[in-house]
Amino acid sequence: MRSEKEMYDLILNTAREDRRIRAVYMNGSRTNKNAPRDLFQDYDIVYVVEETREFYEDPAWIDRFGERLYMQMPELMDQMLGMETNLNENFGWLMQFADGNRIDLHVQSIPYAREHVTEDRLCMILLDKDGILPEIPESTDEEHWIKRPGEIEFLCVCNEFWWCLNSVAKGLWREEATYVMDMLNLHVRPQLFTMLSWRAGRLTDYKKSMGKSGKYMKNFLPGEEWERFLKTYADAQMNHLWEAVEEMCRLFDETARREAAALGLTYNEKEAAGSRKFLARVKELPRDAEEIF
Repeated sequence: MRSEKEMYDLILNTAREDRRIRAVYMNGSRTNKNAPRDLFQDYDIVYVVEETREFYEDPAWIDRFGERLYMQMPELMDQMLGMETNLNENFGWLMQFADGNRIDLHVQSIPYAREHVTEDRLCMILLDKDGILPEIPESTDEEHWIKRPGEIEFLCVCNEFWWCLNSVAKGLWREEATYVMDMLNLHVRPQLFTMLSWRAGRLTDYKKSMGKSGKYMKNFLPGEEWERFLKTYADAQMNHLWEAVEEMCRLFDETARREAAALGLTYNEKEAAGSRKFLARVKELPRDAEEIF
């Protein structure tokens, strides 16, 4: 596997030797000093070029980066699917190499890069031949830090969690496993995730990022709470789904009560009790029931 130095040398020497490439910048986890280092980190690289067409019409030019196992060209796929794209502004190759390294490489026009380079604070300029890119502050993940919730936001997250359990309950009674899993993972779990993020945020003085999909949350939550969160993930067996849902309710309720008290926010206990009552009643219903209550 090529070393980090070898990869950077390859990326930067390619830019230095190609007159069409006027600048290089990088974003992603490699610019984040708080992200753990490991062998799976991508190189998220952008070449700022005079014209993108010359690059995407000559696919052989990327062969210089090494033997590929497979790759994806997301903007080309979007265009093929009929989505609005402008390949003359931005085009990319996501490449997994045979030695284990991966580069997510884009070419961007100079005007496009100037407009978008400052959008992500996890960004670092590696090369600028002509001083065409604006000055950017030191790379930081601060914009991804958990924010302290306000009263309305807190109430809305709680309401969404308890309301969406209505659909989960009927799906469980009907034994519609795929429907239940979608309702949980697309609608209910995000609210639990947000609540636990607020918990972790308060414990870290709102100066940490939970990472994509909460991958760092386990580092900031008490161990027992993290283990309980993991138990809310279940396979498609109905009894396991019931157990996961009930654990989600307990964990959300306890966390919401704690955070409301600590932050001086309002928690609608009546709403929570009503939702849990409905869920418990549905669990007791026989298959031939004609009434819920």
